[in-house]
Amino acid sequence: MNWTLLAIYFIVWWLVFFVTLPIGVRSQEEAGEGRYLGTDPGAPTKPMLGRKALAATLIAAVITGLLWVGYAWLGIDLEALSRIWR
Repeated sequence: MNWTLLAIYFIVWWLVFFVTLPIGVRSQEEAGEGRYLGTDPGAPTKPMLGRKALAATLIAAVITGLLWVGYAWLGIDLEALSRIWR
């Protein structure tokens, strides 16, 4: 169960990270700064990757924790979910 939980956390972390990437990003054109030589005008000026990685870590921990509680304590598994959708 530990490796499975770690794998689920890893997948959820990447999903959350990719969802948070476009939040609060301004392009070089939108920021009004000069365009850096050799870059696309839509390239972000300050992507804030550290903050987004931290946010993804916290949000993924909460989501994975909720999934674990649902599975371990409430007995919700794939079979139970398939009965709901019939």
